[in-house]
Amino acid sequence: MRAVIQRVTSAKVEVEGQIVAEIQAGLLILFGVSTDDVETDIPWLSNKIVNLRIFNDAAGVMNQSVLDAAGDIILVSQFTLHASTKKGNRPSYIRAARPEKAIPLYEKMIAQLRTDLKKEIGTGIFGADMQVSLTNDGPVTIIIDTENKE
Repeated sequence: MRAVIQRVTSAKVEVEGQIVAEIQAGLLILFGVSTDDVETDIPWLSNKIVNLRIFNDAAGVMNQSVLDAAGDIILVSQFTLHASTKKGNRPSYIRAARPEKAIPLYEKMIAQLRTDLKKEIGTGIFGADMQVSLTNDGPVTIIIDTENKE
């Protein structure tokens, strides 16, 4: 699983002109599932995300998590995170999981983030043409891949 985590002052997801998720301060997470991903990685990834100390404390130091900052989360599925650009100029998505595998893992990630954050999270709509807008705060953007666990 690959997550692109962006600290935001605001973010929203629209589908067919309708806002399906909107937050103020928190995290917008683009989430991709690969063919090799397994369900057991979900608790580790969710825990890592909600405890990342990337929000400023009173001294202006990145020392608080989204939990500490009482921030919100939007999770958006994005198969293109597993694009391979090794050959030619047209990306290959062969490593991205098919919907029959990706949807259950995406839904389990949503449930795990809700549990770990201790509140509802916003989501995109799997497979929909989404318009995602955000104001990246900092900018702070971090990529986590369960294959590397760095």
